[in-house]
This record gives sequence, C-alpha cells and structure tokens, in this order.
Amino acid sequence: MCPISEKRTQELSLGLKVTWVGVIINIFLVIIKIMAGVYGRSHALVADGVHSLSDLFTDVVVLFGLKWGRKEEDEEHPYGHARIETISGMLIGIVLFVVGLGLTYNAVFSIYIHQESHPRLITIIVASVSILLKEWIFRYTRNVGERIRSLVVIGNAWHHRSDALTSVAVLIGVTGAYLNPSWYLADSFAALIVTYFIVKVGVQLMWKAMTEVIDTAPDKKVLQQLAYTSSTIEGVREVHDMRARHSGAQIFVEMHIVVDPNLTVYEGHKIAAAVKYRLLNEVTDVARVIIHVDPELKNKD
Repeated sequence: MCPISEKRTQELSLGLKVTWVGVIINIFLVIIKIMAGVYGRSHALVADGVHSLSDLFTDVVVLFGLKWGRKEEDEEHPYGHARIETISGMLIGIVLFVVGLGLTYNAVFSIYIHQESHPRLITIIVASVSILLKEWIFRYTRNVGERIRSLVVIGNAWHHRSDALTSVAVLIGVTGAYLNPSWYLADSFAALIVTYFIVKVGVQLMWKAMTEVIDTAPDKKVLQQLAYTSSTIEGVREVHDMRARHSGAQIFVEMHIVVDPNLTVYEGHKIAAAVKYRLLNEVTDVARVIIHVDPELKNKD
C-alpha cells in the first residue's frame, strides 16, 4: 500500500471510531434525558432529549460521508469521492442552523406565554451528566477532525458542543426553577444565548463547504509554499500558471514549470516527477499534482 493510501486508511479508521463513540453516547443521552424529563416534570429536558436525536442523525451523515468520501478513485470518479464529505459537512451545518432556529423559537414562545416549570432533582443530575459527556465527546471529536482534516467530523464535533451548551441552558433553568419557582423562565433566557452560537457555527460550516464546492483556492500561505517548494527543485527555472483547489480534505494542484529548452523529454520528465514527489510528501493535504513542462524561451536579439 502506498503512503498516501495508508494515510487515508488510518484517517478513515480514526474518523469512524470517534463517530461510533458519539453514536453510543447519543443513544444513552436520548434515553435518559427523555425518561428523566418526563419523570422530573421538565419540558426543557425532554426537548433537550429530542435535540439529542438530531445528533444521531448527524452521526449517520458523518459515517456516510467518511465511508464514501474517502474512497479511492475509480473509473467513474477519477478525482475521488471527497466532495461527498464536503456535502455531508454542509448537511450538518444546515441541521445546526435549523436546530438553532427551532430552539430560538421555543425559547421565545416559552417566554411569551410564561410557561412554568417545576422540575425535580433528577433533572439537574441528568443535565449535569449530559454536559460532562457532550463536552468530552466534543473535544475528542474536534481533535480527531483537526488531525485528519475532515470538515464533516469537525462539524459533528460542534454539533456535540451545541448539545452540551443546550444542556447548560437546561441546567441553569431547572436548577433555578428547583431552587426558586419564581425563576421558571431562566432556562428560556439562557437558551436564547446558546442558540446564537449554534446558528453561528451552522452558518460557518455551510459557508466553508460552499467555498469547497465552488473550487475556492487554498490559503495564500499554502499557495506560497507550493510555489516555493517547486522552485527549489534543481532544474526548475520558473513556476507559473499555478492553480490549486480543495476537494474535501485534499488539495489538487496544477502548475507549469519552466526548464532548460535543451533538455531531453526524459530529463524534463524527471524534473517534473521530482517536483510532484516533493509536493505530495512535503505540503500538507496535497493529494494530486499535474505538472506541465515548458521550455524556457530564449531572448531574441
């Protein structure tokens, strides 16, 4: 197995592992939140349990996006399947955005009708457990997502964080209502603050996915690194007409290099191969390189 394929396999394994851990935690939280919410007379905790169901949905999206988005190239998909992962990340952003708007509506509606809630102690315990578990899985998932440079895994991490923040709002609300029944609207006001961050992250994920879909170039530092690395290869006299774009976690590069016009085709090919090898092995995320070899034009007297 070539180094790039082996690296993809390892990254896929890490992404799937952290997502399955999230699935198990989400199933557990959905069950205990809804049961404790019903028994403990907390509408907020029941709603939080329903919110956790959306995390299960995004987990399925992540599993699909990783499994299919990181497949090797084939005859029908010569550029790979990385855009599947990008689209999956966009779906998670849409889910976060919609969930955030829904939670905002529920919070505003609860404030408007002055909906009272007198929860039991069990709701405080379950909300606390939810915060601890979701914050842990958020950090774990985010670290893996950044390590394997996966938009869909990072997006799923922030969905875990949104659930943790929602549980914080629930904890504030049920604790306030438990200690002082006159504070029954505390959870609704806290939820309004939380939903701002949920909607913000959703918009950011959708925007990042959209920039990949329309072939936006990588950061200028990456482009400078590509040009510099190529120009340091012996025999390369100039680098021009360089183009690069993201495809999921990968970067595809196309460039022209200028060489001595007196070189043979074989010698020019060797220089191009050396440039390609350096870019694939020294520039992070570069997965495909196409190089055009141009002869240096002699100045006319």
